[in-house]
Amino acid sequence: MKKTIAVFLLVCAALVVGCKARDSKAVTADRQFSVLVFITGVVAGSPPYELLAAGAQDFADANSTVTIKIYEAGFNQAEWEEQLTSLVADGEYDLVLGSNPSLPEICASVGKKFPNQQFIITDAWLEGNPRISTYLYNQYEQSLYLGYLAGLVTVSKMPHANAARRIGFIAAQEYPLLSRHIVPGFLEGARRVDPGIELDFRVIGNWFDANKAAELASSMIDAGVDVFASIAGGAAQGMIKTAKERGAYVVSYNTNEYQQAPGIIVGCGLMEQKKLVMEILGDALAGSIQYGSSRTVGAKEGYLNFIADDPGYRDFLPADIQEKFNAFMNDIRAGKVDYTVPPL
Repeated sequence: MKKTIAVFLLVCAALVVGCKARDSKAVTADRQFSVLVFITGVVAGSPPYELLAAGAQDFADANSTVTIKIYEAGFNQAEWEEQLTSLVADGEYDLVLGSNPSLPEICASVGKKFPNQQFIITDAWLEGNPRISTYLYNQYEQSLYLGYLAGLVTVSKMPHANAARRIGFIAAQEYPLLSRHIVPGFLEGARRVDPGIELDFRVIGNWFDANKAAELASSMIDAGVDVFASIAGGAAQGMIKTAKERGAYVVSYNTNEYQQAPGIIVGCGLMEQKKLVMEILGDALAGSIQYGSSRTVGAKEGYLNFIADDPGYRDFLPADIQEKFNAFMNDIRAGKVDYTVPPL
């Protein structure tokens, strides 16, 4: 009986140790700092995830005490929490790093089971949870300046611009940040050029169906859309393909995509995800992250930008459009453009 009790106590102790994630401490020379990069989707074809993974890997390459595991959770959002729970259950990771507006809720739920596990999430907002720190890109601001460029193009005399003054936005799915910041900001930016511009908004239903995105884009062109934007992951390739085949323009979020369709992709915003991730990991390694807080970062802080030094922009947009947009972008960077960010 005594042996049975002893074995039982040992098993319980092992389970407690296994389920307990490590506390936040600066890493000493004799201990590894382990990071799980939890990709809610797949890396390939998604600029924010490509930059997230690249920043984490580059940081690990430069710091011998840091180990990185990049895990692709796939596109079924219903499975993300179960996968994350399984990954952190043995307490292997000092930190879970992700980038998705849906992750704070998932991490908060997982954190209830493993209260010492720490999470840092970019492109998201949550305050008050002592194990979660978030960094929200000012997507309203980025949408404002990309919408302004779309407005300049749709009212122009460029070859594919028509008289409808109608721009389009294709999304993989709807979520609060998209519905309350990204899409409204895009329309406000365009209407700063012409208050009469209309927005055609469509939803694919997932992040990978390029054929559905192509069908939606074709229908939108039939309805008068001549400039597109999207937040659709790999599915956006279908929209770009249709724009090339039928003659329409695209402004892109978050990375340099000019060479995919020169003369069609006429503007590319830039989310400095890699830069932010490397700074975050440096703070985490030093034990200086303030968990329970959220920080908003934008163009003025150097985390949102626009790629204007590429031939895809310089060689295809008329000089007067470049002049107007560059002036607006410089005012954004300087904090001179007044706008109100709606609540999430």
